[in-house]
Amino acid sequence: MPYPHTGPTGLGQIAQHAAQVLYQHRLVSTRQMHQLITPHHTRTEYLRRQLHTLRGAGLAETVGRRVSGQTELLWWLTEKGAQSVEAVGLLPPRPYRMSPEAALGPLQEHTLAAVETGLAFVDHARRLGHECGPLDWSPETAHYYRDEARPGEDLSLIPDAVLNYVHTDSRAKQRTLLTFFLEVDRTQMTIARLAQKLHAYAAYQTYIPQPPAGRRATGARRTPGTPAWRSRYPVFPRLLLVLTGASATRLARRIADLRSLAASDPLLATTALRAGVTTLDQLREDGPFQPVFTPILGPAEPTDAWLRPAPSTAHRPAA
Repeated sequence: MPYPHTGPTGLGQIAQHAAQVLYQHRLVSTRQMHQLITPHHTRTEYLRRQLHTLRGAGLAETVGRRVSGQTELLWWLTEKGAQSVEAVGLLPPRPYRMSPEAALGPLQEHTLAAVETGLAFVDHARRLGHECGPLDWSPETAHYYRDEARPGEDLSLIPDAVLNYVHTDSRAKQRTLLTFFLEVDRTQMTIARLAQKLHAYAAYQTYIPQPPAGRRATGARRTPGTPAWRSRYPVFPRLLLVLTGASATRLARRIADLRSLAASDPLLATTALRAGVTTLDQLREDGPFQPVFTPILGPAEPTDAWLRPAPSTAHRPAA
């Protein structure tokens, strides 16, 4: 019988890791690949050679970044490359395939911004001695639910990413697995639609599947009256919205408008949803465990990714 192999013949460990990252995140710039995979190297030449090895083997291809005058290469896996990663069996299979048209399409910058958001968590995890690696977030995973406001419809909630992060408190000798829903907003959608996403998360949090008529619910992981999310998560993930694509002044207005719309939604008035919003620049500069998040619900007191109220001082320890 065939056995799983470590990767395509002739590829080094870095090239294999790069293929996995491209498979998971679909479209990644050379700079992002360098920071994710080879941050210990001062220069990018070694990683570039590995990436060009992938391209020479027909496993990866490149396009130029649309807003950069074709000066920055963006990498993606070919069908052959995707199949080679799937043959190893180390990552959950993903039906999505990147194409030259999609890589050059209108979602290019959104995809890169989502990678940049995950990269901010990876970068600060390294600095703080926490754990979050290049494969610890998964883009666009569907969560199915129903909403009383839309009876009879089968709905799906698709976060830009679901990210797992192990927070380590060395003083308390405690490790905590945190899971986050990440939504990246480049100010391309209306603020009303962004507020509707909040409503969808609150509806998913309270959604309890009903067994078919005349049948009892089965399965060890779900009992009658159990919310659907409990089959995936031990605790409902915190929701983090990350804004970019505009000036700091405009993004601040957008945050204020989002809070106003959220306060007027009856479902959000009673939800247990923990949701915060920040800018990508703040997240990259200070990291998720400084008070860079503004709660979307309740008082607008800055807090960190735990989404607990922060002290009034400018900064506080990361633990």
